[in-house]
Amino acid sequence: MKCIVIAAGYATRLGELTKNFPKPLLKIGENTILGRMLDDIDRIPEIDEHIIITNHKFAPIFEEWVNANTLINEHESNEYSCNSSYSCSKYTKPITVVDDGTETNETRLGAVCDLLFAMEQLQLDDDLLVVAADNLLFFSFQEFVDFAKEKQTSCIMCHEQQSIEKLQRTGVVEVDEQMRVLGMEEKPQVPKSHWAVPPFYIYLKKDLELVRHSVENGCGKDAPGNLAHYMVEHTTMHAWPMSGGRFDIGSLDTYYEAQKLYGNEHEFH
Repeated sequence: MKCIVIAAGYATRLGELTKNFPKPLLKIGENTILGRMLDDIDRIPEIDEHIIITNHKFAPIFEEWVNANTLINEHESNEYSCNSSYSCSKYTKPITVVDDGTETNETRLGAVCDLLFAMEQLQLDDDLLVVAADNLLFFSFQEFVDFAKEKQTSCIMCHEQQSIEKLQRTGVVEVDEQMRVLGMEEKPQVPKSHWAVPPFYIYLKKDLELVRHSVENGCGKDAPGNLAHYMVEHTTMHAWPMSGGRFDIGSLDTYYEAQKLYGNEHEFH
């Protein structure tokens, strides 16, 4: 299974903070937003590679971050200590950065097209864990992977959301007793359930042909939820109820709040 991190946006709502720097690499305490997520995902045995799809403007910054956070190989680790110029910390799975070629918010491809771009560039033919890189999470993705293995279908996440106003700004699913998705709506004015959908998905290899042809068959390009909505209508999917919370960093206010609440590593864990 490949982990694909959708990180090609320009985070314009964070203003000068992300004018020349990617939001996923902003610091929360001593770690980054993306780093906290990959710390968990890298430990999942099924994951054999992380793929970060980003834009041309931020690709060099991600490359630099990857170089600083990838374990040296076993042969080199016998020759170099962690006090050397080599990095001995962080991730054991390879990390690939894919540059989508865009340089402005106006010319961005959109999350769905970025996923398709990465799939085509790397000729991917594996199960995919697709994640947005602007959330702090308080559960392990291992549970999500295990759920998909149990159901043997592509899967989305969901969580109960009682606020109608918030449900009107996100994807909302209806499910049966086995958590099979019966229907999904994006930003419904009259939500049919309280199950909101965060931007985390598993698309199994058997469904990748549907994914590849989604946009040409009418799937929306921008939000990652557009693809989930399309897939729900074309294949069987299940929804995993998140076992913990999440903190969505979408603005300057929420970023500073995240720093205040979770900047202390001990408190975060």
